[in-house]
Amino acid sequence: MSRSPLVTRSELRRRKEEQEREAQQRKLDADKAYAQRQKEISNVYRKELKKSKPISKTRSGEKERQRERNTFLNKAILIVGILLVIVMLAVFFL
Repeated sequence: MSRSPLVTRSELRRRKEEQEREAQQRKLDADKAYAQRQKEISNVYRKELKKSKPISKTRSGEKERQRERNTFLNKAILIVGILLVIVMLAVFFL
């Protein structure tokens, strides 16, 4: 009586291929989950960056701009005042 093997080579090969397929499927699922989590994290940080924009203004720059604006407005007020005086003089004396 010859004993036949309990598990044949073809059966071993089939089991090994099935295990490899399962391992590959688990790896793909893990990669998908990782990519999804990374996407969520990047979305959160992108929203945070939108909320807190980098500071591009400085105090000295703002003061200089304000000074320029003040000088322009002061000159404009002076010119309007002079023109108003000229118009009043023209109305009263002409």
